[in-house]
Amino acid sequence: MKQNEIARDADVVIVATRYGAAADALRDAGDLTGKTVIDISNPLTADMSALSVGFTTSAAEEIQKAVPKAKVVKAFNTIFAQVLGGSGRAQVFYAGDDAGAKNAVKALIESAGFEAVDAGPLSNARHLEPLGMLNIYMGYVAGRGTGVAPGWSTVA
Repeated sequence: MKQNEIARDADVVIVATRYGAAADALRDAGDLTGKTVIDISNPLTADMSALSVGFTTSAAEEIQKAVPKAKVVKAFNTIFAQVLGGSGRAQVFYAGDDAGAKNAVKALIESAGFEAVDAGPLSNARHLEPLGMLNIYMGYVAGRGTGVAPGWSTVA
């Protein structure tokens, strides 16, 4: 399969690159018209000490601008890769503007054994990305390890 045909038969494309490489990788993947694109990135600075975008935009919104015919959903950025293979039921937050794309991502999250938490529109990736940064801090700097994940609980 040629590089520009990667997305040809896919309904959902997960961009699993550094944020800075995401737009080029997606453009190289082929025609993304109508495809659901899951952005799992956190836009970290080179030294991984802070986010490189935020407040007025997010990595997910910038990726949406780069591939405007796709339906970008932010998801999986608040959990470590090590949690993906774990036995716990972590929450996975997701945000997007297209209801159909969000439903597809929700189904994927649930089929992987996680609790899907709808975090609203794609602009809320501006909140999810700092939460991902906090998780990185908790895991690496605060010494909690990579088996942690943030969650939302109901307190009566």
